[in-house]
Amino acid sequence: MSGESASAIQKGQVDLLDFIDWSGVECLNQSSTHSLPNALKQGYREDDGLHLDSDADEQLLLYIPFTQVIKLHSILVKGPEEEGPKTVKLFSNKEHMGFSNVNDYPPSDMAVLTPDNLKGKPVLVKYVKFQNVRSLTIFIEDNQTGSEITQVQKIMLYGSTVETTDMKGLKKIEDH
Repeated sequence: MSGESASAIQKGQVDLLDFIDWSGVECLNQSSTHSLPNALKQGYREDDGLHLDSDADEQLLLYIPFTQVIKLHSILVKGPEEEGPKTVKLFSNKEHMGFSNVNDYPPSDMAVLTPDNLKGKPVLVKYVKFQNVRSLTIFIEDNQTGSEITQVQKIMLYGSTVETTDMKGLKKIEDH
C-alpha cells in the first residue's frame, strides 16, 4: 500500500459496508468478548467502547466476502497507539486461508500502519490489484509494540461496485 495516505476519500468511492456478505464473514483468533462486528458493523464501529481484540496472540485473520464484485480503493484501520495493528496484509479473492498457510501466498498489497493511520487516516491500496474483488482477506500480522493482544477499533473499506449484469434477473425471450 502506498505510504501516501488518502487525505480525503475520492469522489465516487463509498463505504463498502452495504456490500458485505455477513453470512460468510469470519475472523480467526478473535476474542469471544471483543469480536469482529464491534470493529466492522455500522453503529458498533462508531462506539469507542467497542473493539475487536485478538485472543491467543497478536495476529488476526479476517475474511470478508462481498455480495457483488467491488473495486477496493482504500482501507481505514483504526486502533490504539500501542495495541493497534502494525503490519497489515491484504489478499484479494483468496478463500480458506488460515494461519498455517497465510504466508504461502504473496499478499495483493501490504502496509505498515502509522500513528496517523491508527487515528483514522485511510491507506490507499494498489488499485490495479483490487479491480474485481469478490472477497478480501485481511491478515493483521503484528501490532505497534509487540504486545500479546492486538486491538482494532474500526475497519472501513472504501471503493466502488463493478457494474455487473444480474443473470438471475434476465428472462428468456420467447419466439413469437
